[in-house]
Amino acid sequence: MQLIWLRSDLRVHDNTALAAAVAQGPCVAVYLTSPAQWRVHDDAPCKVDFWLRNLATLSAALGELNIPLLIRDAAHWNQAPQVLMKLCHEMNVGAVHVNEEYGVNEQLRDAEVAQAVKAQGVAFHSYLDQLLFKPGTVLTKTGNYFQVFSQFRKVCYSRLHVSLPNRVASPVRQALTGIVSDPVPRQIDGFALPSEALRALWPAGENEAQRRLDTFVDQHIDYYQSERDFPAKPGTSQLSAYLAAGVVSPRQCLHAALQANQGEFESGNAGTVTWINELLWREFYKHILVGYPRVSRHRAFRPETEALRWRNAPEELAAWKQARTGLPIIDAAMRQLLETGWMHNRLRMVVAMFLTKNLLIDWREGERFFMQHLIDGDLAANNGGWQWSASTGTDASPWFRIFNPLSQSEKFDREGRFIKHWLPQLNDLDGQQVHNPNPQGSLFGAADYPPPIVDLAQSRARALSAFRNLPARQDAIPQTPADQRT
Repeated sequence: MQLIWLRSDLRVHDNTALAAAVAQGPCVAVYLTSPAQWRVHDDAPCKVDFWLRNLATLSAALGELNIPLLIRDAAHWNQAPQVLMKLCHEMNVGAVHVNEEYGVNEQLRDAEVAQAVKAQGVAFHSYLDQLLFKPGTVLTKTGNYFQVFSQFRKVCYSRLHVSLPNRVASPVRQALTGIVSDPVPRQIDGFALPSEALRALWPAGENEAQRRLDTFVDQHIDYYQSERDFPAKPGTSQLSAYLAAGVVSPRQCLHAALQANQGEFESGNAGTVTWINELLWREFYKHILVGYPRVSRHRAFRPETEALRWRNAPEELAAWKQARTGLPIIDAAMRQLLETGWMHNRLRMVVAMFLTKNLLIDWREGERFFMQHLIDGDLAANNGGWQWSASTGTDASPWFRIFNPLSQSEKFDREGRFIKHWLPQLNDLDGQQVHNPNPQGSLFGAADYPPPIVDLAQSRARALSAFRNLPARQDAIPQTPADQRT
């Protein structure tokens, strides 16, 4: 019997480990619920719900292939070896198949499971699946992991010119095993069910992911470069949650984009090229997890920025979290996050830079809060984005570059359509007032909306002073696998 251990790869099609397991003989699938570990990782309740809903849909699809899905509990990942050893013994499993994952804890878990099952005489096979290129194969001329995206992208382009990553064949129906699938839990203790309105925004299953991909490529990708920064427009793919859970693969996304652009990824339609670059940014941040595992441990990628004197400002942090900063674009973005489990990417940068620069609050506070609410929460992308905004990360925004939320609002939501959708108390304001309804020092304004909690000019100067006084920049040093356990 072959065992496919499903994790962040909740799909039947283009699933490398699943295809390999089915090809080698009768196959059974298992998924481990790990609520204690999910809490350690700050996984959002809406994200856990999304996984479970996708798992239920996947169970039905596997059932059509006569592949039973078993559910086992390993509350913390250190229990995974024992749970899987027991299952291998019960099912007379000859090999375990998994798709690679890249955080420090994920790599440690998989190494311990591999060691445990091999000691029991069971083979352990891992496959490249959630990335286009295996970490460690896209390196600088000196053999190090890239720290600058443009250089990383150039090497990726050269690889793509030589050979495109192929999608794997879908598994065929196998003979009945006589094993009955376990019911997929509807809810996990400690993770509240999200609202039905939020759930309706994110239907589960491969069919929905494929529908979104097809719709985006057919109707929106041509305009992606010009419209992706405007939160009131349907300019993005809305696929991030499905990519994070592995309901759609990056290979499927890449091939769909290439098909729409006559096979080109460096030329042709600018929207398609820009979107493929976003797929490579996702790739870049996953490679960073492996090359620089300190970022998996709440550490700054740039070591010298650990000396930053972040402010302890609990009231301002609470105002940011609760969407009451008095800056409409910030508050509207935070309302979008709280109510939908998602935030437009341009606004993720704006609110992150406001927290880390204007409020000078530690980026880790924001990173954690995002993970606790994002349906597409992903360690690599979330950490990479927060450290970029805070100027502590790889290829980060220069420390002296500080977005002005008012100018960002006026530029990307000129008429205030996005703001008014999420802050209906501002509906009656005109296109100028809506961006700053209660400027500091004003005696008049919108009665139902608070004044800004910070003076933008003064807070900008404060941030510049804090960064200017840092020690000289140090290049981050890649760590060896042995370092990852310290």
